[in-house]
Amino acid sequence: MRTVADLKKGEMGTIENLSFDEIPLALMEMGCIPGKQVTLIQRAPMNDPLYISVNGSHFAIRRETAECIVLTKLLCDEI
Repeated sequence: MRTVADLKKGEMGTIENLSFDEIPLALMEMGCIPGKQVTLIQRAPMNDPLYISVNGSHFAIRRETAECIVLTKLLCDEI
């Protein structure tokens, strides 16, 4: 089981499942829902927070939150 926290810079995956109890509602409202593609843009020093792109939006999330977003279909992209 891979999560957003496991992505490397430039790697993409499709969101398979979320822990609705652990994910902030605002994050889901911005498009972070099952079936959407997520790309890791950058990691901050110490690997927290993570800067990601979902559904055309860019935002930073805590590593703890990223570990609650399960992915499928991992792809690689050059950034």
